Amino acid sequence: MVVYETERLIVRPWTHGESDVDRIFDTYSRWEVARWLGATPRALTAREEADAAVDRWAGRASADGRFGVWAIEVRDTGALAGTVLLVNLPDSEEIEVGWHLHPDSWGYGYATEAARGAIAKGFTEGLDEIFAVVRPDNERSLAVCRRLGMTHLGSSDRWYDQALELFRIGSAS
Repeated sequence: MVVYETERLIVRPWTHGESDVDRIFDTYSRWEVARWLGATPRALTAREEADAAVDRWAGRASADGRFGVWAIEVRDTGALAGTVLLVNLPDSEEIEVGWHLHPDSWGYGYATEAARGAIAKGFTEGLDEIFAVVRPDNERSLAVCRRLGMTHLGSSDRWYDQALELFRIGSAS
């Protein structure tokens, strides 16, 4: 099932297939990826954790398909570049866009392209605004927010138990 497509990418749900689970493990077992994620960053240490992530992410998907945590597949090669998400921020009605890419997919514009597609999907389905939260020293993700045309709202500790840089984009942006 395709969630949405962009010029170079196909965004779809993660599956329990071996290639998906292997790629999840290879991505999230790397400290250079995991260090930016969650309230208490932790790299995966066992492949079973990657398989469990598929179930956890499926649980974050909305029944109507509006929200989820999805695989980013490169159209020309079939390579799994990483993850894009459009989900509720913790204990909130606000919606977050996010991206986590494998290091071998950094520098190709996939994060910006996938996030732009997720934002467009959200606005098409009636959202008025979408947020991104980024650790202050995550220069790559801060740059993605700027490329997306998101407005920097300053630092906020409202989510994830720490001060993060908060960005917003509105449907009229």
